[in-house]
Amino acid sequence: MTIVTPELLTRYDVSGPRYTSYPTADRFVDAFGEQDYVLALGQRRQSPVGKALPLSIYVHIPFCESLCYYCACNKIITKHHDRADVYLRYLQREIDLHTAHCGVGQMVSQIHFGGGTPTFLSDAGLRDLMGMLRSSFTLVPGGEYSIEVDPRTVDADRLALLAELGFNRLSFGVQDFDPEVQKAVHRIQPAEQVFSLVESARSIGFDSVNVDLIYGLPKQTPESFDRTLAQVAELRPDRIALYAYAHLPERFKAQRRIVWADLPMASSKVSMLARSLEAFSTAGYVYVGMDHFALPEDALAVAKRQGRLHRNFQGYSTQPDCDLIGLGVSAIGRVGATYSQNAKTLEDYYDLLNQGRLPVVRGLALTRDDLVRRAVIMAIMCQGELLFEPLEQAWLINVRDYFASELEQLKELEQQGLVMVSNEGLEVTAMGWYFVRAIAMVFDRYLQADKNRARFSRII
Repeated sequence: MTIVTPELLTRYDVSGPRYTSYPTADRFVDAFGEQDYVLALGQRRQSPVGKALPLSIYVHIPFCESLCYYCACNKIITKHHDRADVYLRYLQREIDLHTAHCGVGQMVSQIHFGGGTPTFLSDAGLRDLMGMLRSSFTLVPGGEYSIEVDPRTVDADRLALLAELGFNRLSFGVQDFDPEVQKAVHRIQPAEQVFSLVESARSIGFDSVNVDLIYGLPKQTPESFDRTLAQVAELRPDRIALYAYAHLPERFKAQRRIVWADLPMASSKVSMLARSLEAFSTAGYVYVGMDHFALPEDALAVAKRQGRLHRNFQGYSTQPDCDLIGLGVSAIGRVGATYSQNAKTLEDYYDLLNQGRLPVVRGLALTRDDLVRRAVIMAIMCQGELLFEPLEQAWLINVRDYFASELEQLKELEQQGLVMVSNEGLEVTAMGWYFVRAIAMVFDRYLQADKNRARFSRII
């Protein structure tokens, strides 16, 4: 494994986008609305290429029974499960509006249920929702069908139901196994519970089990996180997502319940990250990119080796780049050269659907420059290289003229050993993969013009 020094981690501990899209969602505008989205759906339906490519579907379930203090997601805290029944009826309306514009039976190769807590839904609710999707779309055999799981809301029988419904990938929210850290973030879940669920998932036959971890939480220390890392190595999930906690209490009300003095210092966060990289490497995990790790035989690691890695609003994926339908409150979609986002409150979401309208309230129609830069950034984020000639032929540009200032900025990153630039293109080094966001940020025209980057999480 490439040794990443704390000095280098500290140097690039800056704020920046995660590039699940380009331009990023903070660039969406209210001027983009339902009619723009309907136009994009219509163009997809009329395009032979559009119709031939499978869709990806994201469904946002906003409900949670209890509040996790670190959470920055769009969620609704409630113990009234009947609210989910109402929500499902509105999801059906939204699905029906989509099929009215793009047709029934469109192929789907990727589904992801996120939240909130998707497993807040009852067994009947989960069955109904998957039934809605199957009756309106055609799920492709061998696709990725995943769901985020709060370990506190499931048992072995519920996992068996998820498999029966067609889910083949699970993502368990762990964050940290330390009891004191769990208490500080108001999320108590014994390690034994997670170990038992992962064992059940394996016996049921899920293709992949993911575990989410967060470093930088209150009460964490490098030593306490070492213990969590050792437990994760013993658990041996197929994939690991390691996120840095971004403390933004001015934006996320839940985070105001976290005691500032309990947060680890920046030096401790850097130490936790460095030790995590070493622990995962020692345990045999492949570094996929950014904050994702996978066992060598996992499909994500295989896609990385074969140059087939893709990236969308759900993160890294093995599925080819495709249009994304976002369903539910605040859900984000991508159709053609547009991005769209639904209303962020239930009241607005329900109101628009009651009017018979798709609940899109903001979005973006990409310019030619946006599309060129998206191609560059996604090549860097997914393949770790950018070949100039194919880019020039695809977009009829001269790379050294078009990106003159960006190539000049790359010289510093090249001196740091993070990237190599030649006449043929640029290549991210083994060391550079750990700082791939910093490399991609060079080509972000909006970010270069906007020095107020504090709204983003730290890239390390």
